[in-house]
Amino acid sequence: MLHTYKISGMTCNGCRSHVEKTLSEVEGVQKASVDLEKAEATIEMESHIPIEKFQEALKNDGGNYSIHKSEAEKHRHEHQKKSKIADADKLLISSVPKEKGTGSFYCPMHCEGDKTYDKPGDCPVCGMDLVEEQSLKATSSEQWTCPMHPEVVKDEPGSCPICGMDLVPLQPDISAEEKTYKKLLKKFWIALAFTLPIFLMAMSEMIPNNPLYDLMEQKYWNWAQFALSIPVVFYATWMFFERAYRSIKTWNLNMFTLIGIGAGVAWLFSIFGMLFPDFFPEQFKTDSGAVHVYFEAATVILTLVLMGQVLEARAHSKTNSAVKELLKLSPNKAIRVVDGKEEEVAIDKIVKGDILRVKPGDKIPVDGVITEGETTVDESMISGEPIPVEKGENDKITSGTINGNQSFLMKAEKVGSETLLSQIIKMVNDASRSRAPIQKLADTISGYFVPVVVAISAITFAVWAIWGPEPAYVYALVNAIAVMIIACPCALGLATPMSIMVGVGKGAQNGVLIKNAEALEKMDKVDTLIVDKTGTITEGKPTVEKIGAFVTRFRESELIHLIASLNNSSEHPLAEATVKYGKEKEVEISKTEKFNSVSGKGVEGIVDGKKLALGNAKMMAYAQAKISPEMESEASAFQKQGKTVSYLSVDGEVSGYVVIGDKIKATSAKAIKELQEKGIAVIMLTGDNHDTAQAVAKELNLTEFKAGMLPENKLEEVKKLQEAGKVVAMAGDGINDAPALAQSDVGIAMGTGTDVAIESAMITLVKGDLHGIVKARNLSDAVMKNIKENLFFALVYNSLGVPIAAGVLFPFFGILLSPMIAALAMSFSSVSVIANALRLRGKKIG
Repeated sequence: MLHTYKISGMTCNGCRSHVEKTLSEVEGVQKASVDLEKAEATIEMESHIPIEKFQEALKNDGGNYSIHKSEAEKHRHEHQKKSKIADADKLLISSVPKEKGTGSFYCPMHCEGDKTYDKPGDCPVCGMDLVEEQSLKATSSEQWTCPMHPEVVKDEPGSCPICGMDLVPLQPDISAEEKTYKKLLKKFWIALAFTLPIFLMAMSEMIPNNPLYDLMEQKYWNWAQFALSIPVVFYATWMFFERAYRSIKTWNLNMFTLIGIGAGVAWLFSIFGMLFPDFFPEQFKTDSGAVHVYFEAATVILTLVLMGQVLEARAHSKTNSAVKELLKLSPNKAIRVVDGKEEEVAIDKIVKGDILRVKPGDKIPVDGVITEGETTVDESMISGEPIPVEKGENDKITSGTINGNQSFLMKAEKVGSETLLSQIIKMVNDASRSRAPIQKLADTISGYFVPVVVAISAITFAVWAIWGPEPAYVYALVNAIAVMIIACPCALGLATPMSIMVGVGKGAQNGVLIKNAEALEKMDKVDTLIVDKTGTITEGKPTVEKIGAFVTRFRESELIHLIASLNNSSEHPLAEATVKYGKEKEVEISKTEKFNSVSGKGVEGIVDGKKLALGNAKMMAYAQAKISPEMESEASAFQKQGKTVSYLSVDGEVSGYVVIGDKIKATSAKAIKELQEKGIAVIMLTGDNHDTAQAVAKELNLTEFKAGMLPENKLEEVKKLQEAGKVVAMAGDGINDAPALAQSDVGIAMGTGTDVAIESAMITLVKGDLHGIVKARNLSDAVMKNIKENLFFALVYNSLGVPIAAGVLFPFFGILLSPMIAALAMSFSSVSVIANALRLRGKKIG
């Protein structure tokens, strides 16, 4: 009997082997095979085994893996259920464990990729405290409560139904991040309070004629140290031993494995020494006959590690400060206008189509369009550009931006999770949790790190015990513990994700949205940039400059009517320009039948019974309408000025044309020059004709360009450059750019473009100009440099720290490293990595 199940929670080949072994050991299983890529387990069994047994086996094994029915298994079960055979199948469990959880807690080292958890706690792989993802949920609405009766909670202000007092805004709960910090801080102060007297007692041994021994003998002071160490070990820092035990049980060896073994050995050795002093040779004993105890070493090590955890918790809160700043942009109230009356409502009560009043200085609540009035809007928090933008009727506005000094009415078009602000926050959170390819190096090293350190520690003990000076075993024990304590796999694991988290947030603040960490790493290697023309180099706000007739039977007004009517069904920027022009000329817009958009060429349809085709020369060929040399010459004169000319054919005859101008963005020339100075070759690919493309290229000093490019041509060009060994970035804003964006090494979409282009890209520029690419490249350079600094620091720290702790300097300089100093160094290593990542917040990228 063969069954296939889905497995969640596997992140590496080690996980796969572990799950396969666990499932194979379940009674009744003949053979189990696990596929990591498909996340599936194929289990051969003598007779049917309920899925609960497999779930229990994985749970008892201590791993964080889940097993549930695959789609095929579900269908098989339904079929058997309907045909009423195999009663055993009724034992299959109906609840399917969630793969990612419904909450938003994740490991800062991303040990299990983008997996999230419902509650705060420890990562089952590395043992670190889970971090809470910041989201708009908590800020979407404001609630009110009674100061005397906190159980009263309402969605709007008013009076308490119990005592009549005015309700006050309900203060949101502090974040899980803050709770973790406060909990750790409380434990740290308790640990410090008990550790300090232990340390003073131990250090007093160095005082000649120690006055403490006049009060009682050393062995009793040892018992006092033991008593004081109990709250430190079993309360303040017990979580370290729990994590160490779990790491050994699941064989996910980590920093806490080393801390637990090192501090635990010191503490247990001390108790054993007090209880059985005669067991130890003389070299372990003091002049009074009592065995040397290491309660101060164990408690100081644990307290210093706890201090490091406190500092890390505080530093972590700063790494996602960019998201927190974005969250502050979201207002929780808005003014809705209904039948001419204004009412204040919560943000989550707004629906599409609502008319909202935005007053001077207010934050714009949702995405929409201005229906009445004009103003200036500060969009710096979204686009990174400090200059306010003028807005008037029909202009689009974005949630989170700030209104200037004029009041206006707007129509809500995107609400809740659909708004740009919500999408930015989601993208930043997703990207922050993604793994960069460079992290594979750290993961590989970390996989061998702890076993190697434990082996080095054992070798250190043996070398000192055999060849060390007297008391040899004391030196051996102390140095072996120091080796385990100073090693810090945590610093190595944090090196990449901390820089990614801060860098992605920095990009969002500057209008550069990074979809995943891989984009940041690849952007640093890009040597060729392909750019589209319309909407990328140009403003994407084309205007009709002229409509001309090739045949006398059509007047200009009639041509405007036909062109505007046909284009009314199209979403292309050029089409919108002609429709807008037609409305300005007050022509009638007729219904189009059999409308068809031919990608890269133009559009066709039937208007007023006439078969129309509108577009470039390729579109005329597609419509079998011949362009005469005279027509081509007349159009060419405009094209050489950088204008776009679209031909109109009526019933197979080329009858007129429309000239459209699109200004080059003010930032395009400067941005292209900066990119070229960075050694990036910039190539313009456009669907426009050669003359228009040449005019634009000349103005921008672009030596490489290609005109008349269809979507498939752009795609082939990207492939050709990649085959030549180039690392290609593609920047575009239209549907016709989507294939090339997806094929390129780094796709860059203009935020002003289509949703399809944005979805296909790895980087989105909110403002939608080429200067954003300069920012993206500078950000990528800064993040990759920061990651390399972190990896270098972590590797060098461990490469130097472990040998020094082992005592390699002792034969030459007489230098030994106390386990307490090792603990201090270990705690600050992780904090240093985070602190270095935080430097990115002050980096200027554009």
